[in-house]
Amino acid sequence: MAIEIERKFLVTSDAFKKEARTSYRIKQGFLNSHEERTVRVRLTKDKGYLTVKGKSTKDGLSRFEWEQEISIIDANALLILCEETIIDKVRFEVHIGYHTFEVDEFKGENKGLIIAEIELNAEDEVFKKPSWLGKEVTGDIKYYNSQLAKNPYQNW
Repeated sequence: MAIEIERKFLVTSDAFKKEARTSYRIKQGFLNSHEERTVRVRLTKDKGYLTVKGKSTKDGLSRFEWEQEISIIDANALLILCEETIIDKVRFEVHIGYHTFEVDEFKGENKGLIIAEIELNAEDEVFKKPSWLGKEVTGDIKYYNSQLAKNPYQNW
């Protein structure tokens, strides 16, 4: 259990792909997407995860997060129980300075949306901003994956 400090940005070009050290597909669904908490099931190429996130602070920078690795079999079984839309995306990990940006290129009903996230150790931590980083959307609830499952990007 920990407090997650994270900032989110829109991405202005696909230049991040040339800088990425790795990429992999993610499928995730929500067993619960209440504003006070979300319970997420995530499946990557070789691992499953169950994650509980608490309500974000007013500025959207931090919130409680608990995550546990689960088997791929359990993750697939739980995905069947999830709320309607399953998030499908490719994650690119881009190392810049002392930080890693996780850049998600969404597929399916959220195709066309690309969001970069960076996890920090403190809310006021300084980090290098790459040229492809656009408008900050930290705290804008419509960009939360739980909300993208309810109101996909292609419906905006």
